[in-house]
Amino acid sequence: MSDAHVRTVVPPYLLNALAERGAQKFPRAAVAARSNLVASAKVRELRAKGLLASPDADDSSATARTRSAQAGATGPNRQIHDAQNKEDLPGVLVRSEGDAPTEDTAVNEAYDGLGASYALFAEAFDRNSLDGQGGPLIASVHYGKDYDNAFWDGRLLVFGDGDGEVFEGFTGSVSIIGHELSHGVITHTADLEYFDQSGALNEHCADVFGALTEQHAAGQNAEDATWLIGAGIFTEAVTGKALRSMIAPGTAYDDDVLGKDPQPDSMDGFVTTESDNGGVHLNSGIPNRAFALAATTVGGPAWETVGQVWYGVLTGPEITSKTGFSEFADLTIAEAAEQFGEGSDVHDAVVEGWQTVGVATSASERGNRGSSW
Repeated sequence: MSDAHVRTVVPPYLLNALAERGAQKFPRAAVAARSNLVASAKVRELRAKGLLASPDADDSSATARTRSAQAGATGPNRQIHDAQNKEDLPGVLVRSEGDAPTEDTAVNEAYDGLGASYALFAEAFDRNSLDGQGGPLIASVHYGKDYDNAFWDGRLLVFGDGDGEVFEGFTGSVSIIGHELSHGVITHTADLEYFDQSGALNEHCADVFGALTEQHAAGQNAEDATWLIGAGIFTEAVTGKALRSMIAPGTAYDDDVLGKDPQPDSMDGFVTTESDNGGVHLNSGIPNRAFALAATTVGGPAWETVGQVWYGVLTGPEITSKTGFSEFADLTIAEAAEQFGEGSDVHDAVVEGWQTVGVATSASERGNRGSSW
């Protein structure tokens, strides 16, 4: 990995709002949010000082030996652990590939969600697991106490149970499981630097394949999908439907404690900030909308059309770890022309998607006349 940031699905600005304003309405959740933020800050400090090993470093562990032994295998190899509400990872192995369901709902949800994500990448993109070589899919559930997040740490997925006041358990959302697993695919491909625009693209690509995981599992066409990330993750006490909306950024929630979803839906609202690693969870709304608009314009299963374009760019030779919005947009337009033909429905929808959200591209600079990709 090019950096040591943990990839979380709940953005820090949402946890900050909960910690600052939630004490009266959501006392348990406010305490959980403060604890989460303190723990995250401590991890960042230790890693900055070089006092915390990279998640990939423990090659002597049983997990690493299993990874090596399974490399090249076909079919999913899921390993679900129970962290037992502690913060020692991965915890106790409680369900392996082929095992019958347990009595633990979170274990079974994680197992099924990992399977749905594996199926998307295998069936739609001919990719064998995160590394493309059949590596195991490792997850831990019941992490920490009232832990309000899920994250990818470079080797495994980790899910909290939520606090019960604001957040439900994080294994209940297939889009969240797909999002976090997709961070693993990104790590093994473009490894987009987790800062500023490249970091927003990292979050964006995870949202894309998280949404596609949910749609693929349901056999759902783009025009019929909700394009929500984390639908149902809030309790009924929260005025909100999800963490993010790809089709309409800025509309996922509007709550008296959490505030209004701050994601911009175009470059006119691009947020310049030093927090959230340069706004990676904020500005990801811009490319999110471009993708969702393109996919719904084309219609049908998005993983067969615009999803193919995005995957081709993510795994292609021209993307770099520092690629920004305009360069990424140009790459998708070129890829759409390569795969589907210049002037095809897919190509034109991709161009229009980027134009709608105000991301400058080579095509827009030429007035979209006589472009040759």
